[in-house]
Amino acid sequence: MQATCSWRACLTSTPLVDPLPSEPMAETSLATEPEWPLLLAACRPDRSKAVEEIGSLLQFPVRWETLFALAESHGVLPLLHQALMAVRDSVSPEALNKLASKYQTNLHKAMMLSRELIRILDSLAENEIEVMPYKGLALSESVYGDIALRQTGDIDLLIRAKDLSRARDVLRNLNFVPHLELSERQENAYFKSGYEFMFDAPAARNLLELQWAVQPRFYAVDLSAEKLFERAIPVSVAGRIVKTPSFEDLFIVLSLHAAKHVWAKLIWIGDLARIMELDGLDWAEIESCARGLRIRRILALNLTLANQLLGVSIPLAAQPMLEAGIGDLAELIKGFVSSGAPFDVDSVGYFRFMLRLREDPIDRMRFITRLLLTPGPGEWASVHLPDSLFPAYRLVRLSRLAARLAHL
Repeated sequence: MQATCSWRACLTSTPLVDPLPSEPMAETSLATEPEWPLLLAACRPDRSKAVEEIGSLLQFPVRWETLFALAESHGVLPLLHQALMAVRDSVSPEALNKLASKYQTNLHKAMMLSRELIRILDSLAENEIEVMPYKGLALSESVYGDIALRQTGDIDLLIRAKDLSRARDVLRNLNFVPHLELSERQENAYFKSGYEFMFDAPAARNLLELQWAVQPRFYAVDLSAEKLFERAIPVSVAGRIVKTPSFEDLFIVLSLHAAKHVWAKLIWIGDLARIMELDGLDWAEIESCARGLRIRRILALNLTLANQLLGVSIPLAAQPMLEAGIGDLAELIKGFVSSGAPFDVDSVGYFRFMLRLREDPIDRMRFITRLLLTPGPGEWASVHLPDSLFPAYRLVRLSRLAARLAHL
């Protein structure tokens, strides 16, 4: 079929976003090749608009291998499969077959993770240890309605810190191997400063993350896991009724997760876009929580990105969280997302960017102070100090950071 206009003209002739009632949103930044807007269209929660946009974009040549690799790296391959199956007559059989094979691989992994999750939950329940699945399979079923529609990664479980030691013993009996082996003193410190233990299993490496906090302490967002347990809701996961964070809490948690990783994957914005579309979401509660945690800027950025990239309207009740001056940050983040370039989370640039995400000077100071003075497994592994000198690991932390800066 002969194209009568450029793919950019075809794409921009129908805006990707609905303007807000108060003011028009900035035009979405586009990558220089058509595969990126095609992927954005596939991830739109509005399926009818997605099909319309994809049909227009498929008038032009598509590098299928590039598109599939892009989808896989952004964690949205199942959504691309769903979108292209709706316009299968416009896609070559070879491309569809290759995509279907990747989709089946993801489905098989999701089923394996489901079996592992049930095995873990059963064993923990037998020992009266309460955990909450979230992200991963729980997110797939509760928000997408199908474990096959979200690209699988690992199993994420929230747990109370007081139950960690017992849970780790249970997991060892299931042949899970923790990445960290810490002394009692190190472990007590890590419970206060860290947020997760990772485990390998016979089925796969990095299969399980056991988390007692949402982020490491130095990010200076003190969201209580206990509060998440108190406000949890029941959902069906892998055929079991389990508790998972409420949708309001989930929006907060996933917003923080996306920001921590500099929005490196489109799926993280897509998850938030799907939650924004849910009926009955209590935006007043979300705004109140964000204000209390002083992360309104982070939530405002996620709302803006979901609007500008995936065409989700920002509800009127959520608009009080939007603030002036985030436009430049949003444009910068869209560049990060579309480039697919990894961000060095140990770089000075990363920590400077984290500071830009915080709207309160006090929070920036708390972030810097905790970052400088919170030792962790890296410090404990580099120098062995007796328990009587354990506080001196703060000096080890400072010296390691100074050495890293000296090599920049």
